[in-house]
Amino acid sequence: MLEYKAGWYGREVIAVDRWYPSSKTCSSCGALVEKLPLDVREWACRGCGAAHDRDVNAARNILAAGLAVSACGDGVRPPRS
Repeated sequence: MLEYKAGWYGREVIAVDRWYPSSKTCSSCGALVEKLPLDVREWACRGCGAAHDRDVNAARNILAAGLAVSACGDGVRPPRS
């Protein structure tokens, strides 16, 4: 249904890997947190000190991953530091 509607409006649907750690990756510097329990809604990056809301951070990372796939092709992930 999403692909049908996207085609109707001239858009593209890009599926991001369901196991991509979008919540645990800092959208500012790319640092990865090893453990981030589901009850933790806000966290600060140990690499750069940026404060993150879990859902907003995940949305930024998913957008970046989708844009990378759109620009460079499938199998591309944003770089991690």
